[in-house]
Amino acid sequence: MEDDGRLAGAALRTVFIALMLGMFLAALDQTIVSVALPTIVGDLGGLDHLSWVVTSYLLASTVSTPLYGKLGDMLGRKPVFLAAILIFLAGSMLAGLSQSMGELIGFRALQGIGAGGLMVGAQAIIADIVSPRDRGRYMGLIGSVFAVASVAGPLIGGFLVDSLSWRWVFYVNMPVGALAVLIVSTRLHLHTPHTRHRIDHIGFALLSGGVGALILLTTWGGVQYGWGSTTIVGLGVAGVILLAVFGWWESRAAEPILPLHLFRSSVFSVANAMGFTIGMAMFGAMIFIPLFLQIVYGVTAKSSGLRMVPLMAGLLVAAILSGRAISRIGRYRAFPIAGTAVLVIGMFLLSLLTVSTPSWVASAYMVVVGVGLGLVMQVLVLVVQNDARPQEIGVATSSATFFRGVGGAFGVAIFGAIFASRLANRLAGLPRTVTAHLGSGVQLNPAQIDRLPPTVREEVLHAFSHSLSGVFLFGMALALVPFVLSWFLREVPLRTTIARAAEGAPPEPSGRLAWESTTEP
Repeated sequence: MEDDGRLAGAALRTVFIALMLGMFLAALDQTIVSVALPTIVGDLGGLDHLSWVVTSYLLASTVSTPLYGKLGDMLGRKPVFLAAILIFLAGSMLAGLSQSMGELIGFRALQGIGAGGLMVGAQAIIADIVSPRDRGRYMGLIGSVFAVASVAGPLIGGFLVDSLSWRWVFYVNMPVGALAVLIVSTRLHLHTPHTRHRIDHIGFALLSGGVGALILLTTWGGVQYGWGSTTIVGLGVAGVILLAVFGWWESRAAEPILPLHLFRSSVFSVANAMGFTIGMAMFGAMIFIPLFLQIVYGVTAKSSGLRMVPLMAGLLVAAILSGRAISRIGRYRAFPIAGTAVLVIGMFLLSLLTVSTPSWVASAYMVVVGVGLGLVMQVLVLVVQNDARPQEIGVATSSATFFRGVGGAFGVAIFGAIFASRLANRLAGLPRTVTAHLGSGVQLNPAQIDRLPPTVREEVLHAFSHSLSGVFLFGMALALVPFVLSWFLREVPLRTTIARAAEGAPPEPSGRLAWESTTEP
């Protein structure tokens, strides 16, 4: 270990392996379930439950991140990170044992609560032991963990669904989690603070309630309830009021869970606004591309995982190379600009996919999307950490993860609502000779569609293709927002040192870098 707290050599590699295992667990369950969704929904429920299997996980992982950031600053990163792994594993086992859609959604939420701590903890620990200038290459590797998990998720998920059962997509977490617990317990040694703090329980409850209400609004609106219904209007009003009260409370709380003074920094505000909109586009694409491959192309769950490899390869290569480039030159602004521009193009290309599109063309389009995500995704976390004071590294890291997660939860819900609405309208417009074969509605199960008469099946596939095209077109429009915002992201030179917060030091009321020139441990 260096004098200023940095790790080097074998010690750094061992710690980094532990962090990557934790991140791998959280990232794996964002993707492994996507391939199994048609089978899960066909077994436990119908089309109207599709997005909730994913949304419950994303929502829980998102609303828990600010709390984990604060707990890590208070109690130390290691015990909080270890607790997150154990919570995640408990949720995984229970999700695999689910006997109803309600149980599965609830246990997926428990998984999400653990996943929120894994994502925040790993990235905050890196900030404790690696300087921002050197951190670029490690953030690139963290981005590659998402890419590897995204490739491994569909492949492993497809194999388990085809060979065993969809329940094994949750059981498979157990051996990986056990290894992560072993390494974290024995090899990860970090500074533990001894100053007593207060947890902002009220702020956490207000934030969770407000975000949850708005997620329910976007999930149910236009699908289960009309947009003008009492339920939807009530959720909207409740969400806005709770978030407004949250803002008022945080401005007065002694130790706010999300300090509002951080938003005084344009770097912090712009980076998190970009993360929110990129999360919407990213998670929407990750969920609905496998659906397109399985339904429209008629491939198996395992084969759809293989066909996702081009997207993940693009993300992997772009994340690693951009991370190394940032560490070498010490500048980052060009990468979010280029990444968001490529993402816009990639989402537009996905909207052009049809039943007759050759598979190699679809693969090329997915590479473009992957490159765009790889150039920008992890850079935003580095930007926020570089802009934060040492005593606020945890909460700054959790804020970046939080806004991206909120965007993802909104994205999946909104994309799901758009898809379901377009599909319902498209199917309603088909001739009675076609709809007579659909019974009470098309379940998202490829086997059911394969059993339809050829002429009916062709009409249904075109309906699915048309509906998914609208989803990707909406994703392109979303990607335009972070592209515009990226031009307002200010360049702040990356520091070559790290600095620990003095124990008990209260946060300063400034959103600027009050310690940019700090070189002492």
